[in-house]
Amino acid sequence: MIARPLPPAGPPCGRVRRRTFLADIGFGITGLALGAMLHRDGVVRAAALDTGAAAPDPGPHFPPRAKNVIWIFLSGGVSHLETWDPKPALNRYAGKTYAETPFENPFENPLFRERSRAVVGADRTHAQIFPLQVGFRKRGECGVEISDWWPELASCADDIAFVRSMYTTDNDHAAEFQFHSGRHKLDPREPTIGSWIHYGLGSLNENLPQFVFLGKYKDTRVRENFDALYLGPEHDGIELSLDPGAPLPFGSRPDGMLAEEQRAQFEFIRDLNALSGVEYPDDEQLRARIKAYELAYRMQASVPEALDLGAESAETERLYGIDREETAIYGRRLLAARRLAERGVRFTLVYLSDYGEWDSHTQLRDLHARSCARVDRPIAGLLKDLKRRGMDQETVVVCCTEFGRTPGLEMRDTLANPTGRDHHPHAFTVWLAGAGVKKGVVHGKTDELGFHVVEHPHYVTDIHATLLHLLGLDPKRLDIPGRKRLEIDHGRPIAEILA
Repeated sequence: MIARPLPPAGPPCGRVRRRTFLADIGFGITGLALGAMLHRDGVVRAAALDTGAAAPDPGPHFPPRAKNVIWIFLSGGVSHLETWDPKPALNRYAGKTYAETPFENPFENPLFRERSRAVVGADRTHAQIFPLQVGFRKRGECGVEISDWWPELASCADDIAFVRSMYTTDNDHAAEFQFHSGRHKLDPREPTIGSWIHYGLGSLNENLPQFVFLGKYKDTRVRENFDALYLGPEHDGIELSLDPGAPLPFGSRPDGMLAEEQRAQFEFIRDLNALSGVEYPDDEQLRARIKAYELAYRMQASVPEALDLGAESAETERLYGIDREETAIYGRRLLAARRLAERGVRFTLVYLSDYGEWDSHTQLRDLHARSCARVDRPIAGLLKDLKRRGMDQETVVVCCTEFGRTPGLEMRDTLANPTGRDHHPHAFTVWLAGAGVKKGVVHGKTDELGFHVVEHPHYVTDIHATLLHLLGLDPKRLDIPGRKRLEIDHGRPIAEILA
């Protein structure tokens, strides 16, 4: 008996299956309902797009030390020298060139070129040493030096792990996006750390997004900080607003529609979406959109409650500086982040500045003093609030920026009276606090002038790896088949700051 050949696995020559054809005709309202939503969002058939990655089984790879992350980003490049890594030698040799000091010329160090991949060409070899623009003193029992611009945060010094040996490789502001993804602007893009955490862990609260962005910006490139790319749109960060009238942009129930009516409508659309899911089981973009619409419906009730800061006491508002005009905006963002973490949001990116706010090419003393005053009390308030609630046992706080600033005075023809510092990817400070992190420690070291890292250098993805480790995730086990990631993309946990 001659065996008959098996039929092809899919429709031959690209033809549509009879079942799919009948479904699209007979159940055409399914396509109309879902198609209307996708068209409204500017989404075409997912077959024409890259498909998202299939998520792994929810849950950690090993026992976690933390449940969630509050990631504070200060945009523009905070001067490590005037904040968390002060160098008295800058005052001692102020006005002199590097050649006039007893120290090695930092421009002759091979690391100078290696960590200066320019996207925007600029001469950043500023050789005249610029003195510190603020005083500093030892803080807490740990004795860490912190500048006088951070009096409130200084009271939390014994709860913080400072990493003074960070470096990156982009000497322009694309380093901001590099800090979130690990990739230089000239290299292929990768998903951001918030998206990897969203992808690797299951939900703690089905009624809230697991990756949230809190902040405002005018430069749309900021969205690169919460872009999931090939992991799929369901792992993108979701922007929430602290506007009481519209905390969920475009997510309010239409005027004149009763809650019961909307619930019935969503149940009907969910049934139609289920039919589409059967007909197009491999359409990852379609599946992600369905999940997004279902989550948006659930969030209509849960997000306003989570972001109802009016439910907090007057004492808590004072703790975050919400009672002061200078600190109110950023205090509200951090209080909202605490409330989201409290309700199970995995990763909240708090954009605690305007885009590029800390970019003090000139007038560093005035600009940094103003920016520090805006965030000092809110950040300290967050740490104290988490600690008194016991949330520091499950929440990790990270405070970071894209790079530091040069020890040398920025000298350019466009600056008539130079009083600032230029971009500095070679050394800067990041600090962490909370679950699984040692308290009151300083890790890493820069040279006498704060130019190069001389002990325990850490690329930005080491911060990513540290967070993933605390959350019970192995970054290599998150890799997607067919997506080549480099060893530096994975980073390595900073074991010295782990409790």
